[in-house]
Amino acid sequence: MNIREALAEGSGALAAAGIESAGLDASLLLAKVLGVSRSSLFAVSSDPLAETSLAAFRKYVKRRIAGESVAYIIGRKEFYGLEFLVNPAVLVPRPDTETLVEAAVEVVSGCRGTARVLDLCTGSGAVAIALKHTMPELEVWAADICTEALEVAKTNAARLLPPQSIHFCHGDLYSSFHIPHSTFHIIVSNPPYIPSAEIADLSAEVRTEPPIALNGGGDGLDIIRRIIAEAPQFLCPGGVLLLEADPRQMRRIESLFEENGFSDIQTYADLSGSERVIAGSCGKQA
Repeated sequence: MNIREALAEGSGALAAAGIESAGLDASLLLAKVLGVSRSSLFAVSSDPLAETSLAAFRKYVKRRIAGESVAYIIGRKEFYGLEFLVNPAVLVPRPDTETLVEAAVEVVSGCRGTARVLDLCTGSGAVAIALKHTMPELEVWAADICTEALEVAKTNAARLLPPQSIHFCHGDLYSSFHIPHSTFHIIVSNPPYIPSAEIADLSAEVRTEPPIALNGGGDGLDIIRRIIAEAPQFLCPGGVLLLEADPRQMRRIESLFEENGFSDIQTYADLSGSERVIAGSCGKQA
């Protein structure tokens, strides 16, 4: 069997299982097996495929059909033009979350001097690293409650940034920071925001991701409430809190912002045009 035939077999099996991205997934999986880029597969499509490689490819296809994400199988995922290592300790970075990065970049561009940024629930470090990579002058802190996730984030930072570019902290939200010594111009977060009752209805692929990074409690806002309520203690006057959430939650989150003294509340749309990120300012403009 040659590479083209193997791709056709794998793509067909994935399509038969109802996977919409069958062709893309098959090419990513075979590229992983062969240790080459996906684009280079087509230049060698008539080359024979070794039996060991074919067996490995078929094993990957079975894992994908069983619901495991391609990102976990190949161990990496592109986000904001950067390639991040991922494993089941962290959420797979998604294009919608690039909206959070873009919104933060917009806010930072309006700051005077060097901006201090805190990324809560950092996971793979995708948001914090993308921000630092885009705006090297930022001072960036990143925190997560999960030690395994922080190790992934540190590894990604070491691969993608100069040494010690980000200050990583282990703890439950703000627990690593001390009032009044830790203040930030911007706090960003892609927290758990899926209501508990909806977890079982998620796709098999999403259900393989860490529950601690998905489950937002009864209405999905348990962690978001805590982030908003405590944020004023850690934001400079005029500092901005930016949160990713479900578009259906935006009106309730807007109310939470208002209840905690935030103003200038606005939302940012994702690639589909849905409200994906909400921001609010703390106190008077700096």
